[in-house]
Amino acid sequence: MNFDIEYIEKLSKVLNDNGLTEISLEEGDCAITIRKDLIVAPPAMAAVPSVSNVTANSVKQADEVKAETKKGTPIVSPMVGTFYTSPSPDAEPFVTVGKTVNKGDKVCIIEAMKLMNEIETEIAGKIVEICVKDGQPVEFGQVLMYVE
Repeated sequence: MNFDIEYIEKLSKVLNDNGLTEISLEEGDCAITIRKDLIVAPPAMAAVPSVSNVTANSVKQADEVKAETKKGTPIVSPMVGTFYTSPSPDAEPFVTVGKTVNKGDKVCIIEAMKLMNEIETEIAGKIVEICVKDGQPVEFGQVLMYVE
């Protein structure tokens, strides 16, 4: 059997009229599939969380600025990953509260995608607070510790 244009148009109409996305027919060694690609706009609700996140991040950043003036200069995470205070579980931590660091000193490791990334400080001073516990997940831009 050959599928003529008129038959294909009828199948297309059936597809549209019944809200279908695909019709497949086989007869002998002849086969036809008519598929309608749907262009789906993102739901309006998807924009709401991002607006909320922006507001939440703005509030969080404002809180961090207030905290920064009290605690010193923050060292923030340059990536998403897992925070580690030392190079191995049985090793001494890179830094502790009260320790003085120089520019370029390693202060922690952030594991991202099975890679251990050594984080170095860009400022010199004394560690006044470590804000993240060993093994805790961190986000990009999250304050890891404060240097005074």
